This record gives sequence, C-alpha cells and structure tokens, in this order.
Amino acid sequence: MVEEMFIPDVENMFSTYRAALKKLENGLDINFYQAISVISETSRHVIICGMGKSGLVGRKIAATFSSTGTAALFLHPAEAIHGDLGMVQENSVVLLISHSGETEEVIKLLPALRRLDVKIIAMVGSLSSTLALASDITLDVSIDREACPLNLAPTTSTLTTLVMGDALAIALMSRSGFKPEDFAANHPGGMLGMRLLSRVKDRMVQKDLPLVDTNMSMSEVIVIMTEARLGLALVHLDKMLKGIITDGDLRRMLVSGTDLTSTLAGDVMNLSPLTISEDEMMVAAEEKMLEARIQSLVVVDKGRYIKGVVQIY
Repeated sequence: MVEEMFIPDVENMFSTYRAALKKLENGLDINFYQAISVISETSRHVIICGMGKSGLVGRKIAATFSSTGTAALFLHPAEAIHGDLGMVQENSVVLLISHSGETEEVIKLLPALRRLDVKIIAMVGSLSSTLALASDITLDVSIDREACPLNLAPTTSTLTTLVMGDALAIALMSRSGFKPEDFAANHPGGMLGMRLLSRVKDRMVQKDLPLVDTNMSMSEVIVIMTEARLGLALVHLDKMLKGIITDGDLRRMLVSGTDLTSTLAGDVMNLSPLTISEDEMMVAAEEKMLEARIQSLVVVDKGRYIKGVVQIY
C-alpha cells in the first residue's frame, strides 16, 4: 500500500519531464545557434554563473564544457561582487543562469559585466525578466510546471537547464571537430583515461602464449589452450602467424564427433584471423572486436610475427 501511494507522483514526474523536454526541443531557435557561434569564437574561458540550484547545474555545465573542449569556469555570483569578478576579462563570454531571471545576486552583476564589454548569454525561464531583457542572447528554458507535487521544488526547471547546457556542449563539440583522443587528453585518470589513452601494447598478453604448430594433434592443442586460458591457440611457424583455433572451433568439432587425436591443428585453423598492430589505440581494438563479435585479436608486426593477444570481455 505504501508503494502504491507514491506511484502516481512518480509517474507524474516522468510525464512532466517528457513534456518539458519536448517543449525545450521544439523551442530551440536562432538564439541557440547564436550562442554556439559566440562561445566557439571566444579565446577566453566561458564564465558560468548561477545561485542555488542554478549554481549547482552551472557547475556541472562548466565541467562538461571543460571536458569536451570548451574551456569554462564557474563563478559564484555572491563571490563575484566581492572580488572574484576578476576572472571575467574583456571579450569574455558569460553564461548567467536564473530560472526567474530576477535572482538578486545575478542581476547585481549586470552593470559590471557591461563595463567589461562581455557577451552575456542568459538561461532563463521568463523571457520578460530583467536578466532576459539585459542579455545579448537569451536561451529559453521555461517550463509549464515543476515535477514537485507542490509545484515548488526546482525539479523540471533544473532538468531543462541541465539539458540545455548539454545541448550547447554537444553542439560545440561537433563544431570544433572534437575527437576521442581530445576527450582522452582531458581524462587521464581512472578507468576511462586508461581505456582512452592505452595502446594495444599496454594491454596485450605477451607471456605464455598458446603457440602450436600445424602438425600438432587437436588433443594436444586443447591442453595448451586450457593452460593459456585465452580461448584460442595461435598456429605459427617460427613465431609467424599462420592461423588460429578458437573455443568455437573446438565446440563445433565436439558436436560433429570429430576424432581429436587424428585431427591436426593445420586442418582446423582459421587462415585469415583478424589482427592488429601493437601501436594501435586500445579503443580501435575494442571497436574492431565488437564489430566482428569476437573477444580476441592477435597482435602482430608488419611481418605477421606474433607479439601478443589482446582481449575484451
């Protein structure tokens, strides 16, 4: 019974969010594209400013901008009027966020920003507000109602502001030709950085590779494959790759009733396995494996000599 009491409000929240996002999408106009143009042409940091929940969303937008190629800083409006306005320089672009468009701390910045001759972009929920009318470019993030049952707590309004910020970031990425390697340069830490910055040689298995020759019986191959735990065997001649045998090949042989003791590796191997260079980025290796729906690539040099095996799971 307790759960049922809350379901209507939650369902209403999602319904309200969907309607707000559709309204936001349909409301994109020339102002959005002007904002993209102004931001992309500045040589300064974009300064993002907002109070309360708008400030929290502004911090996230600034972080998203910075990580996707658009230098941005968050400026707390209350701190700005006590000295931090120094981070705003002539010809900067300032993005001011206020759902009402009347936030006192934000409005107080307008005269100083005008003296600095900066471009002001406003994200507001009221196009007739003081902030909207004083800005060079106005982005409409208005809503019909908050998702809060009391229509009070910032919910829908913070969502539309956040989505507008993401839309700006994505459009700026597209305009600047931002690439995966650029993203990697901004994320050197953690698993994301490791994945984006790693080359195949950094992640490949090199020791105790399951090397077999063409005249080896499949019963012997199975033992070597089991010990290596890579799900494949590398058929070679003096370390030059001739083919591979996979777990899938073994399963098909067992289903067909093939005699493993009399069947040779050379009779089973795939003569055209997918390979990759050790200097390729790990991201490229992952894409290649996902496209081919395989879990392993043989790493070879230009002469097809085996260097290792790289895998994804």
